[in-house]
Amino acid sequence: MNIMTIRQKNIVVAILLAAAFVSILNQTLLLIAMPPIMHDFHIDANLAQWLTTVYLLTNGILIPITAFLIGRFSNRILLMSALSLFSIGTLLGALAPSFTVLLIARVIQAAGAGIIMPLMQTALLSMYPKEKRGAVMGLAGLVTGFAPAVGPTLTGWVIAHFTWRHIFYMVFPVAMAVLLLSVLFMKNVTPQKNGHLDSFSIMLSSLGWGGLLYGFSLAGTVGFTNPQVFIPLGVGGVALYVFIKRQLALANPMLEFRVFQSKTFTISTILSSLVYAIMIGTQILLTCYIQNVRGLSALEAGLVLLLGALVMGFMSPVTGKIFDKFGGRGMAIVGFSLIVFSTSLFITIGMTTALWLLALLFTCISLGIAMIMMPLTTAGMNALPTNLMAHGTAMNSTLRMVGGAIVTALLVTVMSTVIGFKEQDVLEVAMLQGIQTAFFTAALLSICGLVLSFFIVQE
Repeated sequence: MNIMTIRQKNIVVAILLAAAFVSILNQTLLLIAMPPIMHDFHIDANLAQWLTTVYLLTNGILIPITAFLIGRFSNRILLMSALSLFSIGTLLGALAPSFTVLLIARVIQAAGAGIIMPLMQTALLSMYPKEKRGAVMGLAGLVTGFAPAVGPTLTGWVIAHFTWRHIFYMVFPVAMAVLLLSVLFMKNVTPQKNGHLDSFSIMLSSLGWGGLLYGFSLAGTVGFTNPQVFIPLGVGGVALYVFIKRQLALANPMLEFRVFQSKTFTISTILSSLVYAIMIGTQILLTCYIQNVRGLSALEAGLVLLLGALVMGFMSPVTGKIFDKFGGRGMAIVGFSLIVFSTSLFITIGMTTALWLLALLFTCISLGIAMIMMPLTTAGMNALPTNLMAHGTAMNSTLRMVGGAIVTALLVTVMSTVIGFKEQDVLEVAMLQGIQTAFFTAALLSICGLVLSFFIVQE
């Protein structure tokens, strides 16, 4: 691993952040584009939902393997391979003549995207000493917070003026530009070692994480008692148990679960996963409220989320620098306090609540998230030795995704259950009560996060 100049480091950081931005942005771009896709391919909502589900599943299968890949291959080769896959999938999606081809395109996109995020985190952490990691991970927080929140707004604008295919046409040249930059300027910053990838571990990991993600992604729609949900959850749970036992027995595990021997890493990972899940869940509930209860447009829903996305993006580098000076415990306490305050007020929303108030409350939540997610991720990684860092980032990314699926399923299930109990009411009124109850659940989860924040060890 060559010593780099400051300029070379800055270029590498910029390339990694750009790659992460375009891959994370892609996760939420299609959420609002579902209706025109359903119309063009003559499919129902259940089938269209697979465009999101298959992306999540592919990510969930690939991310746990990235710890091995990062240790085995040059991060330059990995990044170029991931961006190539992502670009191919994006172009195929733009040109897809059928829904099946579009679904395949999403799998290829996700295969590239699943490698990029943990690779970005591991590379950034490897380039800087502990006392400077907060600032650079704050820049990563700008990407992870801003990209998914701005996606619905961007999609709403594109759909209003063009077609859903232009979403892919918009992303493709950006992905290709980042790929070209990585070919020209990317340096290798992560150490490599020889290793053998255990095929049985891959199978168990795929069944375990994939089963959990699939089950929870459907639970909010069809309920936990549906065989489509409890069977995958059961298979996933058993496979994951066997996978963990096998990893603990292997001399060179594919995914090292001993990272959880660190109390700091364990608590930090739980809290960063929880706050990410609350962010995604809040976005879904707000979008549902604005579009389904109030009957407003997708663009208006996106605009309500936009201010929060901007605040999260601009504040993440600032909170990263604060973390370098003061640590993460106080920031987590303040951040969760903001989230508890805002989610509690969301319980009181009605049929005529001003959109500016919704935007302001979501902005408070976003500020809290900026104070928690990346600072605590950095705190967890700082608690690990260098040889476990790739495993830590893979574990953190995997649990964040699983946590997001679990909390989203919980909130949607709560909302759907309340709507079912209120069948005698007008649909919009029943849905409003369901959303209010779901926000109450989110507030309870936030309180749990606040309490757990007091157990963070200051290092």
